[in-house]
Amino acid sequence: MKKIKLSDLKELQQNYENKPVQQALKRVLMKNDLANLFDKQEQKPLTQFRFSNEIKTLPVANQKQSGRCWIFAGLNVLREIIAKKYNIKEFELSQNYTAFYDKFEKINYFIEAMDDFLDADQDDRTLQHLLKTGIQDGGQWDMFVSLIEKYGIVPKDAMEESTSSSSTKFMNQIINLKLRQYAANARHLFTDGKKSEIASLKAQALDEFYTFLSTNFGTPPNRFNFEYTSKEDYKIIKNLTPQAFYFEHVGDILKNYVSIINSPTKDKPFLKTYTVSYLGNVVGGRDIKYLNLEMQDLKALVLKQLLDNEVVWFGSDVARYGDRKLGVWDDQSYDMDQMLEMSLVLSKEDQLDYRQSAMGHAMIITAVNLDKGTPNRWKIENSWGDATGNKGYYLASDTWFDQFVYQAVIHEKYLSEEQIKAWKKEPKVLKPWDPMGALAK
Repeated sequence: MKKIKLSDLKELQQNYENKPVQQALKRVLMKNDLANLFDKQEQKPLTQFRFSNEIKTLPVANQKQSGRCWIFAGLNVLREIIAKKYNIKEFELSQNYTAFYDKFEKINYFIEAMDDFLDADQDDRTLQHLLKTGIQDGGQWDMFVSLIEKYGIVPKDAMEESTSSSSTKFMNQIINLKLRQYAANARHLFTDGKKSEIASLKAQALDEFYTFLSTNFGTPPNRFNFEYTSKEDYKIIKNLTPQAFYFEHVGDILKNYVSIINSPTKDKPFLKTYTVSYLGNVVGGRDIKYLNLEMQDLKALVLKQLLDNEVVWFGSDVARYGDRKLGVWDDQSYDMDQMLEMSLVLSKEDQLDYRQSAMGHAMIITAVNLDKGTPNRWKIENSWGDATGNKGYYLASDTWFDQFVYQAVIHEKYLSEEQIKAWKKEPKVLKPWDPMGALAK
């Protein structure tokens, strides 16, 4: 390794003194934030909230200080079906109800996974990954499907938010402390020749976790009344179970959707399917499965579904090139390279391979603007409340979409025969830390 010499520093300083743009920028930065200096005024006319093809949707929801975006986005898809069916102007499904069972199932998933590592080396990479990750609020589309198909759904007023469900950081810390305690105790029992005692350790842990979740989230209802006011009058459907509410009032539809990804990396050829080891929530539920397509094919499928008047659940990296106040994601609205006089360009492939970017947030696409049949901007229903963006709705430019959208969920009827054939094949199993194992939060 080469060390930095004092003579090197002198040369670098002399070079810096001969850069007038940086000299001016240094003075500007005395009283201005670096992140606010790169806006391109000429790009503003191209990021207006006007769309040639738009699906009218309900007011946005608010996940607050939690990582439940994937649940909010999934339930927002379902609530549109219910609202249209019963002619309701404002309606939400209980995110708290779904999150309760997600937490409990993830806890059980972690506990069961530890059986595979009872005699593993302490520095086993997969064990250390699972211990470090613990459980989080985030999730994936197939995890959402597993929860809904098992537990159904309830209206928000059947299980309202609690402070803990809306602000989960400290609660998650306690859960992960307890899970690591379980892992340590289970491995100690195995080492001490007491493997038969692990079953009772599991039972005790699940009882304690269920109690903890009920105290924080509230107790999920087994039955409820669905009361609503349509545009005509008040109505009530009594004594529903959560499963009946989903299967009878929405329909068993989620099984028909395919999770498409765009991962242009050499280890993931297109038109192949993939899954991720130790990624899931419901033991015995739906496996995580992706079909990798080129971006032009992913967008074509998104367009088909949108133009057929159906919103699209999707996952992206919203930490890049965004203005939360205006509600705009657009990589062309910022000119950092020219201002800083250095290249900051990474291909999408390299962003994934070198951990610069990955999916981190799920939302739904509700509109697109087409110019001669080609999209140039997309409208997005977010779950950050209505105080930012356009009453909580956001806009993504098409170039940003290309670079930072990684996943979209599409009804199988829109896929080509070739894509369906590829989807039906057995998936390649990816490592737990693969970028495609990132959770939407």
